[in-house]
Amino acid sequence: MRELRLSWLALLVAAAVYLICSIPLTATDEPTFSKEQIKQFLLHAKVVNSQESKKGVTHTSRLTLSDGTFTHDASFQPIDEHKTVQAFADGRSEINFVDSYKYNLAAYALAELIGFDDMMPVYVERKWKGRTGSLSWWLPVKMDEEERVKRKLEPPDQDAWNNQMYKIRVFDQLVYDADPNLTNVLIGENWQLWRIDFTRAFRTSNELKDPGGLVRCDRQLFEKLKALNANELKEKTKQYLTDTEMKAVIARRDKIVGIFQKMIAEKGENEVLY
Repeated sequence: MRELRLSWLALLVAAAVYLICSIPLTATDEPTFSKEQIKQFLLHAKVVNSQESKKGVTHTSRLTLSDGTFTHDASFQPIDEHKTVQAFADGRSEINFVDSYKYNLAAYALAELIGFDDMMPVYVERKWKGRTGSLSWWLPVKMDEEERVKRKLEPPDQDAWNNQMYKIRVFDQLVYDADPNLTNVLIGENWQLWRIDFTRAFRTSNELKDPGGLVRCDRQLFEKLKALNANELKEKTKQYLTDTEMKAVIARRDKIVGIFQKMIAEKGENEVLY
């Protein structure tokens, strides 16, 4: 009888292990990787599946990558268009139009310099099916900002939400995205925000696109903006930005810093920085 009980116990344990192992991993169950580990995975893991994205016009593909132990999805954008003049459906036109995956890589490099990379997926440059593009870590997203607005949902912590949006506004002004839209702001399960898709950023204007959107600024971001060095920026982005584009970033940085310094002088530091 004792042997019979032990046999049944072994069967029950085996069944429990099987059931646990059969439950698919959720985003919160995934192992925690450093940014460098994520970069190496994106660069070297094998593409085992792919599908075309239903959103956007930049020929984005969702790739499934595996290194034999871990499997994760990534977003691949190979677009690299350059036109003397680009006409748009609303009647606008843009001279020296560029729509390029290289700006995703430049944006991430810049984000690393100023501490904004926690609000972006990791981006690397990679070739797939004979085309070179940007490859970014697929994020655990429940919706984008366009969907949130349509559904009229409000974040549970308005202050935390606003503080994230303030940072996004500063970064948007810095990179001068000519085509920002609500689908490029992604929302996680805990209402964490991420900013993606910069293929039409880094215009050569020295002016800010929407200075009125600069209301408050994260303290660390403000300090790193002030410390941003033109030579360091060039070293990090020389493969992706022209000298003119880099100089425009620094010129816009100067204007952003100037706006906040003026606001601090008028309202006090605690009203402007958080």
